[in-house]
Amino acid sequence: MSLLDVLQRGGHLRPLDSALAASLSRLRPGTDPLVAAAAALASLAVARGHAAFDPARPGLLVTEELDWPSPQAWAQALGNSPWVATPAAGAGEAHPGDALPLPLAYEDGLVYLRRYREYERRLATRLAGLASAMLPAPPEAVLAPVLETLFPAAGSDPLQALAARSALDRALLLVTGGPGTGKTTTIARLLVLLVAAAVLEGREPPRIALAAPTGRAAERMAGSLRSALEYLRAMPGIEPGWLDALPDGAGTVHRLLGARPGSIAFRHDPDHPLPFDVVVVDEASMVDLPLMCKLVEAVPKGGRLVLLGDPDQLPSVEAGDVLAAICDASGDPAGNQTRGSVRPPLHGHRVHLRRAYRQVESLDLAPLSEAVRAGDGDRVVELLRAATLQGVSFHEDALDPLAVEGGALTGHWRHLAGIGDPASALAAADRVRLLVAMRHGPQGTRALNVRIEQALAGPRAPTHFHGRLLLVTENSYRHRLFNGDVGVCLRDGGGHVVAWFPGSDAAAPRAFHPAALPAHESAFAMTVHKAQGSEFDQVWLQLPAADNRVLSRELLYTAVTRTRRRLHVCASAAVLRAALGREVVRVSGLAGRLNG
Repeated sequence: MSLLDVLQRGGHLRPLDSALAASLSRLRPGTDPLVAAAAALASLAVARGHAAFDPARPGLLVTEELDWPSPQAWAQALGNSPWVATPAAGAGEAHPGDALPLPLAYEDGLVYLRRYREYERRLATRLAGLASAMLPAPPEAVLAPVLETLFPAAGSDPLQALAARSALDRALLLVTGGPGTGKTTTIARLLVLLVAAAVLEGREPPRIALAAPTGRAAERMAGSLRSALEYLRAMPGIEPGWLDALPDGAGTVHRLLGARPGSIAFRHDPDHPLPFDVVVVDEASMVDLPLMCKLVEAVPKGGRLVLLGDPDQLPSVEAGDVLAAICDASGDPAGNQTRGSVRPPLHGHRVHLRRAYRQVESLDLAPLSEAVRAGDGDRVVELLRAATLQGVSFHEDALDPLAVEGGALTGHWRHLAGIGDPASALAAADRVRLLVAMRHGPQGTRALNVRIEQALAGPRAPTHFHGRLLLVTENSYRHRLFNGDVGVCLRDGGGHVVAWFPGSDAAAPRAFHPAALPAHESAFAMTVHKAQGSEFDQVWLQLPAADNRVLSRELLYTAVTRTRRRLHVCASAAVLRAALGREVVRVSGLAGRLNG
């Protein structure tokens, strides 16, 4: 029995993966079964978030013990196959003139679907180009008073000032840091500095675009930036005109690039670059490989790209772990040499913020989040059991979050249904959120949302009832609703249920007939992935009863850092330890390309 037969009979492949393998075998009857299996696994790898299939680590895709071929056997079969391009490392697109380009590429020990190999190569090439472009900066004496105002020597974070100064002459800048380390504050002052530099030299202010992977993340980014700018407006030495030149809103990356319905291409590309001089993207860890490639290629010549992110959060749901690769290529953010005498190719293009600013008196989260980030399961359990962290509660072995603390969660949603004003209801909806790891199972979103719906509206509740929270699950540019947007259903004066969603930036909420909405589901319980890019006053984290491969330290870190004021953890010590002992591993060649 061939490996492909074993994978199919074991239920390890999706129909799409099997169809690709079958197509290759049908079109070339002599196709090596091992090559057909490699094609199926490369397809499965992309669905699991990898950029490629690694024959040396097949267990990353299939956990069951199988009689896997050796890497040498894979290499021989792939190297001899007419379906597989074997480009030299760093080479351009294989067979660019072919009418039917080869579907697979085997490079540096990894098996790619050809398109994803090209995304990696193109992204690495463009990032290297941005990193090598040194932009002319104004004389330091011109900006010295502005720098001192924005970043006074006494009291300010020198790393924030370093980030701002770095943006003056670099086309690529990465600003990383954990929650509350001042990334948005840094960007606000960095942008003011860029505007001031242009105005003081008699040039037009730069055209600036702000974007994030989801509508919710973009909304939060815009709100945080407005707050930071209002603080700056009251500072002497800051010209109001500088602040007025900054954008007052942010949008999704898809919207920035100009998404075309039914197409993977965007209106803006290398031949039609973005009409902006500075592009700032928040939550960069959520941007997948294809989207980051297209974004970076759309940055115009002479333009700047600034990426913000937390490298310890979950990577993108789709293929790739781009932020991690860029961080790797930027070297140690503390400046320590890690590769002998050779500087990393993106050295000097990353500033990692460390000082924590955002901390309310009612929440002592830092010790827990640091232990989670480090994957120290024993320390995490010790901290939770000690119950000494202000604002953090551990409901050990709890499997039903709806029964904890006398049904506090259900009580919150009943209170939400009593709010008639859409703006107030939407604000209340963001105060509390139940986060889980998976969609399926007793502790998954589907089961929990059904139970919550029944508790609020009865066993025969209509699909859209008063007080139902909605989560949009697909982008709709016609409605200006995007994957991850959260709304609430409320009855209007005539008794009809209307779905309300936040308006753009500070605009009033927008009303929709529920039947006109794009694909959506209930948002009472959300996966941690869906909550990435959002924050809530109170987070309830419910983990499954048994360990699962989707659990990881990155998932837990992302979950616990979504809260602003209070955190409830419902889990067993065993599941917590198992999760913290597992890191997200993404197969990718991007870091190697950047470091090569």
